[in-house]
Amino acid sequence: MRTIIFRFTAPYLTALMVLFSIFVLLRGHNEPGGGFIGGLIAASALAIYGIACGVVAVRRSLHFHPMSISAAGLFLAVVAGLLSLPVGSQFMTGLWVFPTVFGTELALSTPLIFDIGVYLVVVGSISSIALALEERESD
Repeated sequence: MRTIIFRFTAPYLTALMVLFSIFVLLRGHNEPGGGFIGGLIAASALAIYGIACGVVAVRRSLHFHPMSISAAGLFLAVVAGLLSLPVGSQFMTGLWVFPTVFGTELALSTPLIFDIGVYLVVVGSISSIALALEERESD
C-alpha cells in the first residue's frame, strides 16, 4: 500500500497528528486528553509514516531509539513524583508554580511533568512495537 499519494501525504499527516497529540497532551489534565491518549496519537502518526516511507525513515526521524524515549519518559514520571518529597508532602503530591512569562501567568505543575513522562513512555513503547512488526513484515 505504498502508493505515490500515500507516500506524499504521509509526512504532512504525521506532522499534523504529532502536533495534535501535543495539543491533547497539554490540555489533558483538566479536560479530556493527557499523556496516554496523546502518546497513542503520536505513535499512530509514526506508524502511518513507517507504513508509507519505511522503518528506516522513521528511525532516522526519531533521532533516538524508541526504548530510550520510553526510558526517558519513565525517568521523568518518577522525578515528577519525587519532587514532592523535599517539600514534605507525600510521593506524587501535585505541586504548582505560577511564573510570569512575557506578561502572562503560566501554570506549571508536577502533574504536567508526569503527563509528559507518560506521553514519552507510550510513544517509545508503541513505536518500538510498531517498528519491530513493520521490520518483520518487510523481511
